[in-house]
Amino acid sequence: MLIRALLLVADAELRERLARALEDLEVLVLEGEAVPAWDDLPQAAFDLLLTTTSELPPPPERAIAGIRSLPEGPEVIVLTELTDLDARARLLAAGALSVLSPGLSRSRLRKTLGVLIARHRRTRVGQMIAQREKGTSRLSDFSSRSPAMSALLATAAKVVEADTSLFIVGETGVGKEWLARAIHAEGPRGSGPFVAVNPGSLPETLLESELFGHEKGAFTGASRARRGAFELAHGGTLFLDEIGEMPPHLQVKLLRAVQERAIQRLGSEQLLEIDVRIMSATHQNLAAAVEEKSFRQDLYYRLSVMTLTVPPLRERREDILPLVDTYLDQFRTQLNRLEVAGASREAREALEAYSWPGNVRELINVVERAVLLCDGSEVTLEELPEEISGRAIQSAAGGDAGDRSDWNDRPFAEARERVLEEFERGYLQRLLERSRGRVGEAARRAGIDRRTLYAKMKRLGLSKGEYRTDRPGGSKTG
Repeated sequence: MLIRALLLVADAELRERLARALEDLEVLVLEGEAVPAWDDLPQAAFDLLLTTTSELPPPPERAIAGIRSLPEGPEVIVLTELTDLDARARLLAAGALSVLSPGLSRSRLRKTLGVLIARHRRTRVGQMIAQREKGTSRLSDFSSRSPAMSALLATAAKVVEADTSLFIVGETGVGKEWLARAIHAEGPRGSGPFVAVNPGSLPETLLESELFGHEKGAFTGASRARRGAFELAHGGTLFLDEIGEMPPHLQVKLLRAVQERAIQRLGSEQLLEIDVRIMSATHQNLAAAVEEKSFRQDLYYRLSVMTLTVPPLRERREDILPLVDTYLDQFRTQLNRLEVAGASREAREALEAYSWPGNVRELINVVERAVLLCDGSEVTLEELPEEISGRAIQSAAGGDAGDRSDWNDRPFAEARERVLEEFERGYLQRLLERSRGRVGEAARRAGIDRRTLYAKMKRLGLSKGEYRTDRPGGSKTG
């Protein structure tokens, strides 16, 4: 991450020596108007304060403790002529990172500051890493049986060492961020931060600040300065998920940042040089968005120097059961359900046959739910959702597994189409019964829009009127 240092030093010659030493160490030195008064420090964003005992409000020990207690926990380096060992010890006990003599030579000062800043940088990056998801993604974590996924992982291994922009394409839930984290962790930036931002999850008014940061007073409500994702990712990787949701005016600013490797905080005229690898991802057809002029062509080319496409789970069925076993083992330990040893043959067949529209993310949720509900040593069909277990299809087909025996005599594509149609019919029939024919409520429960539900009902010959309890002679109770 980019280290920001404040110099509260009255002596001009000492301040100049400190500034030069810090700049040699790739530290951003805040000077001039960027340096707040002491009372304004709680509203500023900085990592390191270098000051002298004469600049510290009395008592100095309380002042140091106050700085250390700020939300970002900045470090304090005190320069003093004091030779009293007890006085120096009190400053260190109050939380000062170090107490230095202002008379140090430039080379000695630079070497000493270099050690202190390297230690601080390791600490801050370590804190950021600890805030990530438990465990670190690695390409070797997943040994795929699918030719498509194996080819993807082989290509990913080739781009690990590169520092070029990476573009990851795939449906929602396939693991685009997982792949980005794995490539980051195994590359030369692996010891640096990995910062993820989803432009689609933030209001446009907040997204610019989230990416580039802001100064105090930059807009209404900006009561303190804030560093953005680019600064936090300095020395590491910035991952922009669902990049297709980026508003047009921010696409321009993002393009400038990628080209110039520099950013400006909101409310600031200072240009900050940043060192990040950009990885971005989307489930959209961004090439089509470029043709429709909703996404900038120049930005698209900048971000997609190398493109990786993650196949959906339905196209790599060889991986379904190994993934099920992996997450069964994970959740039986995590949820303290060690008696759950695996899944029954019927459950495994149902899991393998399911189309997994939500991909790996859906599989993880299904397995966690199954382990929670399991009463015995094996996950059975009873612990699986109806759309996976086939109970809905069985009910729609008359409740007897023998009714489906002819499906095995049909070509796979035809049998699969019939299974899906029977499932949809049974699912929508019960959904309309439960909602008493109210299509809006049924669509909400199904998680689809009304237009899609109406289209499915029309195709399957279903009418909402059949399920209304308020129609004349209505007999359904829902």
